Amino acid sequence: MTELDRALVRRKLATIVENLADLAPFRSVTVDAYRKDRLRRKAVERLLQELVEAAVDANLHVLRARGRTPASDYYSSFIAMGEAGVLDRDLAERLAPAAGLRNRLVHEYDEIDDAIVLQAVTTALTDFRDYVAAVERFVTASG
Repeated sequence: MTELDRALVRRKLATIVENLADLAPFRSVTVDAYRKDRLRRKAVERLLQELVEAAVDANLHVLRARGRTPASDYYSSFIAMGEAGVLDRDLAERLAPAAGLRNRLVHEYDEIDDAIVLQAVTTALTDFRDYVAAVERFVTASG
C-alpha cells in the first residue's frame, strides 16, 4: 500500500478546478459558433483532456493508497473510486464515460462530434465539481 500524497492529489484537483473555470464561458457557446472557431475547439478539447487526465492521476494514486489494485483503464478508475467509497457510485458512473471522450480527443479514433464536446463541457461543470468535493473530503478525512 502506498502512502497517500495529499499534496499530489490536491495539485491534480487544482488542475481540475482551474480547467473548469476556463471551460465555464463555453457553456453558452452555440454549436455553430463553436464550429467556426478552430482555436476555440482546440482549447476546449485540450481543457477537457487535461481535466480527465488529472482526475485519473488522482484516482490511481488514491486507489493505490487504499490498497486497491490499480484500474486497468481510465474508465475503470472512476468505477473503482465508487467501489472504494471515495466517490458516490452514481457520480462514478456519470464520470467514467469522460474517459472515452478523452480517448477520442487524444487518439482521434472517430470524427469528433462538436455537439457532444459542448455537452461534455456542461456535464463536466457539474460532475467534476462534485468529484473535486468528494476527493477533497476523502483527502481531508485521511489526514
